[in-house]
Amino acid sequence: MTLTAAGISFGPLLVGFAVNTILYGALVTSGLVYFSSFKNDGPWIRLLVSTLLLLCTANVILQFVFLNDTLIIHFGDQYSLTRANWVFSLLPGIAGVVSSLVQFFFAWRIRILTSSVWPVGVMVILASAAFLCGIGTTVAINMVPTFAQFHRFEIVFVVGLASSALDNLLITGLLVRSLSEHKTGFMDTDHIIKKIIRVTLQTGLLTAIWTLIDLAVYVALTDGMHLVFNESLAQFYTISVMSTLIARPRDHAYTDFTVVNGDQTERRIAQIPLECSRNTDRRRNSELVFDAVSLKKFNSVHVATDTQQ
Repeated sequence: MTLTAAGISFGPLLVGFAVNTILYGALVTSGLVYFSSFKNDGPWIRLLVSTLLLLCTANVILQFVFLNDTLIIHFGDQYSLTRANWVFSLLPGIAGVVSSLVQFFFAWRIRILTSSVWPVGVMVILASAAFLCGIGTTVAINMVPTFAQFHRFEIVFVVGLASSALDNLLITGLLVRSLSEHKTGFMDTDHIIKKIIRVTLQTGLLTAIWTLIDLAVYVALTDGMHLVFNESLAQFYTISVMSTLIARPRDHAYTDFTVVNGDQTERRIAQIPLECSRNTDRRRNSELVFDAVSLKKFNSVHVATDTQQ
């Protein structure tokens, strides 16, 4: 059966929007946990998280506006089904900005943990390439808005996805390696290190695999099937950061507001016994590892802890 114009592009777009919306719900939940439980984080980290959440919110809203305009407002208009507009053109730009911010953040962490320059330089170059390609795709869509003509700038799109996927693999490998090398012999600290390594592998590799699938489908197929994966890339990148941040020991108990019998009651979820029993020095020990303050400061804390013991 021959696909119509709507089936070629807007079928995958609709499925991608559904996946994106589900991921956005998980992202909002992780954002609530972060802002409720990590109030002592630096202003720039909180600003980064807020920016990523706002960009992902804009991503979901713009997708809805585009689909609503084309499928509802211009229902039955064949001309609208064959063309993108300025709303759709913003989506690859937002994904490029989100991916670069996330990768710059992880590159900074690896730079602090390892003191290595050249791997971080490679990460920054790849992240910058993904950012420029995202912006370039936004500009190209405004210049060539017809879906059937998108192949004219496919090289920009392919380079952006390839750079982003390679950067994700590099970041995941180096971050896991550097964290593994910083195990201290302290049970509490090593427990958190193992936890953050597991989270990094799960979210980092998942994001890289999702990006590679998007790239492979785009290269292999001539229709818009890759949009199923492409529309949710921004959410995957942001979730990878949020998962890492909320895996740390919490500064404050998570506050859950639940409506019970018409009344809004505040319920604090108890911390796990490990976190309750952790003393201040050991908790800060773990935080220094994952906040990546500095290796020098990290080592000085261990010396102080050994002296006290």
